Amino acid sequence: MKILFMYMIQKMNSSSSTMNEEPDALSVVNQLRDLAADPLNRRAIVQDQGCLPGLILFMDHPNPSVVHSALLALRYLAECRANREKMKGELGMMLSLQNVIQKTTTPGETKLLASEIYDILQSSNMAGGDSFNEVNSRRRKAQFFLGTTNKRAKTVVLHIDGLDDTSRRNLCEEALLKIKGVISFTFQMAVQRCVVRIRSDLKAEALASAIASTKVMKAQQVVKSGSVEERLVPFQDTPGK
Repeated sequence: MKILFMYMIQKMNSSSSTMNEEPDALSVVNQLRDLAADPLNRRAIVQDQGCLPGLILFMDHPNPSVVHSALLALRYLAECRANREKMKGELGMMLSLQNVIQKTTTPGETKLLASEIYDILQSSNMAGGDSFNEVNSRRRKAQFFLGTTNKRAKTVVLHIDGLDDTSRRNLCEEALLKIKGVISFTFQMAVQRCVVRIRSDLKAEALASAIASTKVMKAQQVVKSGSVEERLVPFQDTPGK
């Protein structure tokens, strides 16, 4: 695993002076993002000497797609509690996240994703009350950067019929990335689910429509009934089914 990580970073470095710099960078960061999506890889990625510094460099990349993909990878890595202290202490991590949030040219969804990662890392070693206050403070700042019309993000859990292999996951990912308002998503392949963070003004039906456009998958929303029971709620027929 470590050899693969190092190879990917070396590929990025060796291609930096070629005409294919951006395609290579996007390819490398997408591979890291896909590896980070698997919970079994997250500890190894953060412990690797090249991957975390590489992702920090990607946050300053001129291609917005590279930056967003790097942030998705970091969001996956931050889901592992054991990674958070090391990530927070990595040289340039917190400053780079702040730069993404404060840069006027950063898309709104990317700002909010960077703010979420900052919240998680900043609160990793705080007491409960301090953590809560800090997270709320960061959220208020994120709202300022995103504009007064933006509302808080929400989470939608989808059960996706047909999400049964890597190629299908890639199709689903490509469809979701095209939707303006999607902040981040995490796949749970074992149970054919996708947890999607979206802006609150985006309707869940838009996600279902995008997934239906693949022609091979169909989404239903997972809704909790009470504290434990879950039920699947089908969406109305959407174009592309």
